[in-house]
Amino acid sequence: MNTKKISLLLTSIVMATAALAQGDPKLTELYTPVPKVVTAGKVTSDAPSDAIILFDGKNLDEWVSTEDTSKAAAWTVGKNILTVKKGTGNIQTKKLFTNYQLHLEWRIPSNITGEGQARGNSGVFLASTGKGDAGYEMQILDCYNNKTYTNGQTASIYKQSVPLANACKKPGEWQTYDVIWTAPTFNEDGTVKSTAKVTALHNGVLVQNNFELKGETAYIGAPQYKKIGPSAVKLQAHGDKSEPISFRNIWIREL
Repeated sequence: MNTKKISLLLTSIVMATAALAQGDPKLTELYTPVPKVVTAGKVTSDAPSDAIILFDGKNLDEWVSTEDTSKAAAWTVGKNILTVKKGTGNIQTKKLFTNYQLHLEWRIPSNITGEGQARGNSGVFLASTGKGDAGYEMQILDCYNNKTYTNGQTASIYKQSVPLANACKKPGEWQTYDVIWTAPTFNEDGTVKSTAKVTALHNGVLVQNNFELKGETAYIGAPQYKKIGPSAVKLQAHGDKSEPISFRNIWIREL
């Protein structure tokens, strides 16, 4: 390699390092490969006999505010549906879980506006590790004819794993997530003993196949692990300007 090429390479490295130091989220965005579009069938799922019902359409007794877990969750419940209430923050389960099977149904409003990440943005955190968006997130978003970075689209493990397919239905239609979550384990000194793993179906289509997470999902920078025990499941109230999304029929089976 000649001196000019070496100089260009070093310049690129310096620029990338500087961008990361300044907190540039684009450094962790992927745009290829683009998952193929799959038309999903009709999928519904009633809770099995051993499931813990997290939301049955009646109340939020199983949920609290993420910002202050001593306070009740403040989202809106009506007509057997749970809807994000802007300005109230994320909500999380009162109970803590380790390994589990989770089912939830969600709906993007039919009058959704915006594009990219600002189009019905939410998420389910499979293990919440603190306030805000700390934890392990599986993305919820409208990606029906809506492009964004592929490791941040619907059913991605945010900024870590591109989904195997795009199974999104049109805004206004109910959609399902079915998730098998294996929590990470840690040695006494806090080092990782075994990584977190996730298998997930979106509208009955396999989108994550025993994916091994690299740590907590992060908007900026590389993912990292920190020692956790049993954790809450969290639903995100994203701060974009689009209409808030809704949920129903949420249940979990401990494994």
